[in-house]
Amino acid sequence: MKSEAFHYGDGIDQFVGHLVCDDSREEPAPCVLIAPAFGGLSDFERARAEDLAKLGYVALAVDYYGDGKRAASPEEAQHLMAGLQADRTVLARRMGAALEAARALPQVDAGRIGAMGYCLGGKAVLDLARTGADLRACVPLHGVYDRPNFETQTMRAAVLVLHGWDDPLAPPSALEALAAELNEHCADWQVLGFGHTGHAFTNPNAKDSAGGMIYSATASSRAWTALTGFLAETFEGAASA
Repeated sequence: MKSEAFHYGDGIDQFVGHLVCDDSREEPAPCVLIAPAFGGLSDFERARAEDLAKLGYVALAVDYYGDGKRAASPEEAQHLMAGLQADRTVLARRMGAALEAARALPQVDAGRIGAMGYCLGGKAVLDLARTGADLRACVPLHGVYDRPNFETQTMRAAVLVLHGWDDPLAPPSALEALAAELNEHCADWQVLGFGHTGHAFTNPNAKDSAGGMIYSATASSRAWTALTGFLAETFEGAASA
């Protein structure tokens, strides 16, 4: 198994993601992009990349802040996130750069690429799909759903939203608005909601129950099962480029 830093750019900024794949495999494999939570690329996303690589995928945990930037505190994370929130076209461009960098890899089946993301990363993969990017699957996990400052295009990706019903950052009204948007622009979408579940439910370090950000082992396990099944289904029979 190969696990290494992965350098790429978008013509403006440089990024350092993390690439994991089975380097003994001879045929190109489907690829999954992993967009991190608002703190930036961490060991959590690297571990998910390892998990996906064990399932036979090429996994690229992306860097959307640039230069491998990782926030040292929640306050710095809020500051970094605010910069991307101010102009979502920047976030979409950076996600597009990761997609095209992955597509160019010889070990990647260019016709079978998906994207998943946590928290701000959920917003990032939705924004990538909103651009009409050539993407098979899009899976936000406890994402944030507000629409960007650009027009949503026809989504080529199938979308699976994995949602904690009690998420304070994405209340039912936000999920309803996203569902209406998906119904207009996406031919294949679904929502799986977890009752009595808040934000960051996949993160074992989330322990702020008063703030609605709390790990749920049950929801996390069910979400992973749903995610892996969805990827297998959407990649099934997809034509290689």
